[in-house]
Amino acid sequence: MKAAVCHAFGQPLAVEEVDIAPPARGEIGVRVAACAICHSDIHYAEGAWGGTLPAVYGHEAAGVVEAVGPGVEGFATGDRVVVTLIRACGRCGNCAAGEPALCETPHDPDRAGPLTLRGAPLHQAMHTGAFAERVVVHATQAVIVDDAVPFDSAALLACGVITGAGAVMNTAAVRPGSDVAVIGCGGVGLNSIQGAVLCGARSVIALDVSEAKLDAARAFGATHVHDARDPDAAGFVRSITGGRGAGYVFVTVGIGAAVTQALGLAARGGTVVLVGMPASGDTVAMDPGAVAADGLRILGSRMGSARIATDIPRLIAFYHQGRLKLDELISGRYPLEAINEAIGAVNRGEALRNVIVF
Repeated sequence: MKAAVCHAFGQPLAVEEVDIAPPARGEIGVRVAACAICHSDIHYAEGAWGGTLPAVYGHEAAGVVEAVGPGVEGFATGDRVVVTLIRACGRCGNCAAGEPALCETPHDPDRAGPLTLRGAPLHQAMHTGAFAERVVVHATQAVIVDDAVPFDSAALLACGVITGAGAVMNTAAVRPGSDVAVIGCGGVGLNSIQGAVLCGARSVIALDVSEAKLDAARAFGATHVHDARDPDAAGFVRSITGGRGAGYVFVTVGIGAAVTQALGLAARGGTVVLVGMPASGDTVAMDPGAVAADGLRILGSRMGSARIATDIPRLIAFYHQGRLKLDELISGRYPLEAINEAIGAVNRGEALRNVIVF
């Protein structure tokens, strides 16, 4: 089986036809209809987090099942699915505890997998490799979706939406009536804002350096917005929260300085949730005595602590009810051949989510 893919030896990315093996035991083959561009794909291709090149990136996908491997139950050809990077064994301690995004069973995220380029293995990055016409993935990475969700909108559920909203709803379990601050109003940050609204937050304070992104934050439910560069951003947050600070602060950008800022925005007994991933090796200085004295919780959130089999259908229900914006997250749609143009717009801060459509 052959398919056109966009692979990286670095940047820019290149489109070429490759060979794809049929699904093995436990796997399904999916014809990709749409794949959104996440900053993680760009950072990996640039080498910020290591990894192996050449590789096929892309991990926010939706499409149609066209082949089912041995031992797979619950999927049939023709099913419409969202394809995620979360691959879970279902048996380890974390899977059994309801944390499949933290599966302990080794799965090399840069495994060669089913792809070969001119006879040589081509790495399937993040278990997915969905900048491609077709993918072969483990069945645990997919969730069936209904016909009423467009493929381009459904693709966003694979990462950006579950990461942002899940950090609020799952990792932090924000309580109704809480004060929430979100640092960074890109695709993930906007979904943290949406998650806070769905949880019944009293105030949702968005911080960013871009006026356009702050405007988007208002449209996605922020009650207050503020320039993150303000040296007294903490004072602004306290003015909204009765002098206490935010009960929950979500850092959705991969910038160490934003973590430091978040600690200053949190109320005593508050929770800081680290959602964005800085480049490998970045460090942040903090006063552990102050953290202990103020009873702060610092939580890491991988993929929004998502349980895709239940979270994605729940989010789709919110979408159908008009309570979750998906279509509005899409800034542009591009063919695979124009992927470098789409990535350029993301790097320039001109897009919330650009989507490759097939």
